[in-house]
This record gives sequence, C-alpha cells and structure tokens, in this order.
Amino acid sequence: MHWLIAEDEPDIRNLVAMMCQVWGHQPMTFESGQKAWDWLDKVEAGDFTGDLPDLALMDIRMPGYRGDEVAQRIRKTASLKDIPIVLMTAFVLSDEERKTMMEEAGVDMIINKPLPDFGDLKKLIDQVIASRQAS
Repeated sequence: MHWLIAEDEPDIRNLVAMMCQVWGHQPMTFESGQKAWDWLDKVEAGDFTGDLPDLALMDIRMPGYRGDEVAQRIRKTASLKDIPIVLMTAFVLSDEERKTMMEEAGVDMIINKPLPDFGDLKKLIDQVIASRQAS
C-alpha cells in the first residue's frame, strides 16, 4: 500500500513516513499543500508513472493549498477519488468546520495533534480504510 503524506512540519512528516514504513507501506511525502497540488497536476495530465497512493494523510494548515483543499481535488481526480483521506490538525476546529471538511472535501476522518500513539493511530487508520472499502 502507498500513502500520500502531506505535512509541512519536517519532524511530523518524517515520523509519519517512518511509521508508514514500519507498517509495511510506502510513503510518498510532500512538504506543502502546493507540492501535493503540483503532483496532482501530473497525475491528471497522465505524466505520473509511479504507483498511486491508496491513502492520503495530510495536515490541514500548510503552505500553499490546505489539506482540505487538496482532499477536495483528490475526490475530483478519477484515479484517486475513492481513496481514504485523513486530515491532521493541531488547531481546534468548530463542529461546523469539521462538518464542512467531511462533507464538502470528502474527508473520512480528522485526527487532532499531538497524534495518538502508534497503536491507536494504526487502529484509526485501519478503521478508515475498512470503512472506505466497505462503501
């Protein structure tokens, strides 16, 4: 399984990428929403020849495009529209902000930072993957 990881904080990005590898997955990392957006341009143009991600795990507030904006674009990209999308945030979101991201951006789950311990995080992500596959 390949994971798209978009996170502007290097320590968190590296930690999540390492965790992904420990769990047997291949990380595809981006340090900003803009970099992930640029990669989506290549996917949509047919210029990307690598493996597409099976999951997107992204920060909400990043330079360039926000995680929810990238999520919304993923949902409109034919080859990626059905992958699970999990957003991470260190900020407190209102119920309305959460609802909007879930409904309008097609986000499957929003996780607060600091991130849960590895075991709990794996359970959450596994649940999101199973739920997406069931629907």
